[in-house]
Amino acid sequence: WLVSDNMHHRWLLLAACFWVIFMFMVASKFITLTFKDPDGYGAKQEPLLLTAVTKVEEVHVPEGKHWPEEFQPTGKAFSGNRIQQTLVHMERLELLRNVCRDVALRNLSHTAVSKFVLDRIFVCDKHKILFCQTPKVGNTQWKKVLIVLNGAFSSIEEIPENIVHDHEKNGLPRLSSFTDSEIKKRLNLYFKFFIVRDPFERLISAFKDKFVHNPRFEPWYRHEIAPGIIRKYRRNRTETKGLQFEDFVRYLGDPNHRWLDVQFGDHIIHWVTYVELCAPCEIPYSVIGHHETLEEDAPFILKAAGIDHLVSYPTIPPGITVYNKTKVARYFSGISKRDIRRLYARFEGDFKLFGYREPDFLLH
Repeated sequence: WLVSDNMHHRWLLLAACFWVIFMFMVASKFITLTFKDPDGYGAKQEPLLLTAVTKVEEVHVPEGKHWPEEFQPTGKAFSGNRIQQTLVHMERLELLRNVCRDVALRNLSHTAVSKFVLDRIFVCDKHKILFCQTPKVGNTQWKKVLIVLNGAFSSIEEIPENIVHDHEKNGLPRLSSFTDSEIKKRLNLYFKFFIVRDPFERLISAFKDKFVHNPRFEPWYRHEIAPGIIRKYRRNRTETKGLQFEDFVRYLGDPNHRWLDVQFGDHIIHWVTYVELCAPCEIPYSVIGHHETLEEDAPFILKAAGIDHLVSYPTIPPGITVYNKTKVARYFSGISKRDIRRLYARFEGDFKLFGYREPDFLLH
């Protein structure tokens, strides 16, 4: 009887042990399911979050997340603005592609990748960068950035102003200086960018800089180009003033303007279209910056090109990039609707490709 009783107790003890082990396993599984590491789950969802989000303001980034390298600002903690900026630049490129496919705008959006275009593109082989120059959009500062990257000077502050545009001394080769195969290789593999601004505001800037102030003392604008435009386009022949903005607009809007352009040579780069300068529908640009958002776009471009740790964009004076709607309207206030519409017809491709609205004074 004693032996039987001892065996009974052993079986009860063994059963109890199994029961404890079983309950522990159940509890452990429950705890695992309930308190599963959120980082492990979230990490798998990040690509979906980046591609599916439609409103940037709704993006929530948990602390400690590891985002793809291209979204990591150098030396700084993650910022939600990085995603917003990336989406903005993606939308700009998507708009560009859509307009390039618009058959109705083909004559205004497409151009041959000619020597004229290749002459506008500056090369930094060391960091595999191509920059297309669009005058009157802060290009002097970008050229300084490339001069430093190419090693001609160690810092932007050291570059003399008279060197920046001296292509014999600034160490900036043009893409046109390479062979056809070398050009094709760079166009296919390098980081490529350029900057745009409201097309009409750019024309005002070009007019003031070349025909009114002329700070770099380029006498051919006043003494050769201005008289040529006046002879052809001034309506009031008794007017003896220098070139007026109305004359300039009439010249630019003339469908037969090219015969004068040929006489003016490369000086026309300050007012020809972005399409003619950079061939955006033919060359697959990596980023298109906007002058109106240059404070955000400049750091983004440096980061995207992988050079933000090597050089910084020069300080931008306050307010210089703000679009001045009143100024634009004032300049066009004394010009006939016919002349403005002809001007817009020439620059419509620039307006559409880069998301600029048709001016209000053309809609009324």
